Amino acid sequence: MNNGFYLRLAAVNLRKNGRTILPYLIACTATIAMFFTISSLSQNSGLEQMTGSETVSLVLGLGTTVTGIFSVIFLFYTNSFLLKRRKKEFGLYNILGMEKRHLSRVILWETLLMALISLTVGLSAGLLLNKLMYLLLLSLFDCAVPLGFEFSLTALQGTLLFFLAIFALIYLNSLRQIHLSNPIELLKGGQTGEREPKTKALLAIFGTACLGGGYYIALTTTNPLSAFVLFFVAVVLVIIGTYCLFTAGSIAVLKLLRKNKRYYYQTRHFISLSGMLYRMKQNAVGLANICVLSTAVLVMISSTLSLFLGMEDGLRTLYPRSIQTFSADYADPQKNRLHTITEEVLSARGLSPENTLEYTYLTFAAVRQEDTFSLDNSNSLSLLGSIYSLNFVLLDDYNRLTGSDQSLESDELLLCSPLEELPEVLTFGQREFRVKGQGEEFLSDSSRNASVSGGLLLAVRDLPVLEDLYRMQQEVYGENASAIQLYYGFDLNTDKETLLSVYQQLSDEMKQAGLIAGRLDCREEQRNNFLSLYGGLFFIGVFLGVLFIMATILIIYYKQISEGYDDRDRFLILQKVGMEKQEIRRSIHSQVMTVFFLPLAAAGVHVLFAFPFITRILEVFSLTNVSLFALCTIGCFLVFALFYALVYSLTARTYYRIVSA
Repeated sequence: MNNGFYLRLAAVNLRKNGRTILPYLIACTATIAMFFTISSLSQNSGLEQMTGSETVSLVLGLGTTVTGIFSVIFLFYTNSFLLKRRKKEFGLYNILGMEKRHLSRVILWETLLMALISLTVGLSAGLLLNKLMYLLLLSLFDCAVPLGFEFSLTALQGTLLFFLAIFALIYLNSLRQIHLSNPIELLKGGQTGEREPKTKALLAIFGTACLGGGYYIALTTTNPLSAFVLFFVAVVLVIIGTYCLFTAGSIAVLKLLRKNKRYYYQTRHFISLSGMLYRMKQNAVGLANICVLSTAVLVMISSTLSLFLGMEDGLRTLYPRSIQTFSADYADPQKNRLHTITEEVLSARGLSPENTLEYTYLTFAAVRQEDTFSLDNSNSLSLLGSIYSLNFVLLDDYNRLTGSDQSLESDELLLCSPLEELPEVLTFGQREFRVKGQGEEFLSDSSRNASVSGGLLLAVRDLPVLEDLYRMQQEVYGENASAIQLYYGFDLNTDKETLLSVYQQLSDEMKQAGLIAGRLDCREEQRNNFLSLYGGLFFIGVFLGVLFIMATILIIYYKQISEGYDDRDRFLILQKVGMEKQEIRRSIHSQVMTVFFLPLAAAGVHVLFAFPFITRILEVFSLTNVSLFALCTIGCFLVFALFYALVYSLTARTYYRIVSA
């Protein structure tokens, strides 16, 4: 037999198995197009002209890595369904005299044909999608960038090599399964029944422990930095717990339903429950995959959407005033000179500062143990949950901004932020302070978050006390010690162009005068950086969300197709012994409904427990609008649930057509 025979046979096989081959080709094509698109975007030279281009490139590079890892797992998973359905076909060829080396050539040509079709269509679609996604990025960032169509040869070569390697590994995996099976096993490969699975108590306990551990971390972690570090640990625990509980827990649930005689001994429940119980080993993995993917879609899209929609809140949190100065020159002569330059620049343009805010502060981190705050330079991750930001301001600034007339001794302070219980004495490093009373939290959340981060806000008597605290933390932190700084910020009622012009002139004047031993910020000047970061994250969230939704659909589809072919002979027997088609339809509906919406419900529970945890992580990105995140999460879940129900409706019909054929 020449190679032309194997090629023709491979082409005929693909055509005759179109119902199962076509979804797989669509999956390969879409995955290739998305990988090529995001890879091309990350290397697009036009992005260099955008503000925040480094951030965008970093985010797109991360997206390329995640998409690549996902592609390997996803294509191997979907191919396993395809191979199972075709084992009978290969077994028949083997019995009719075709040796396994001949089957290897047929599979090779089939793999080459599918790779050729997928790569050709996928790369062509990717070229068009690349242009579309580039335009979308530009619209998100509102930047004027030349829109020349750029073809990335590096991205093309990388995509070709990467997916050719995947197809080669898939081919080798197919050969492994074919060569390790005898003809009879191949003939019965798609129909092999399973024994009734045992309830695995230890696996269920382990899964519960993992899931409980992930939930515990999510609910008890209150420090944003700790949440950021522990997020991966919690995710791994929840994923392990999900797979264990779907594998062991689903069997236990089905057996409990079987023990319920009023439920079990009904026509539609009896048949569907028995069928699912005997296939739950493979069924549980598919359901767990759907649950994990659904959770990933909901978390990614809701969090990145809330960041994008709440971008203005985050911008105003970090930059509460239109123009603000952070300067280490806090002495009175330097402050007076700073005011003079500002007044000269503004008066020349007919402008005057509004909502002026000025104070001197020192902020540094300390580890809290009850009412003692010790300085620690070990950078141990175990201390993250106990780290507090200590923010000291001068009493004169407090009295001026609040209109009060408080007085303090050198060993006294005012506590201007709430604690669970008001202590009488607070210890900072080697120094003790008596808490004279509870003062007003005189800085707004946005001002305090911008200038002195979060944590405890404390007022001390005068500058010598503040300088003594500075020297104390400098001895421990060395070159990483925080400096005493002057914050001076104000708003301007003018247009964007004038504001940026004033900012640039102030920056030049202050540098010439040697006044800025820190930084000068302008909210409008930073807006594009925020757009680059939050817009890039939103883009990646939607991009990966679409990728995972596609995977969810195909896993559900292949699950229904696989089970449909497994159940067809059983339902044909039931029809022959007198079961009507209407009863079969009700039984199918019961079977699918019993477990189909379980992954969605479990994903909803995962998102519910993850909500406070993700809220803490979003604080790292300056999003403190919990209501916005809650609305985005609820909205995403409702839309996804409607989409999920639509997929259920379509796949249930496909299942019914197969079993009733």
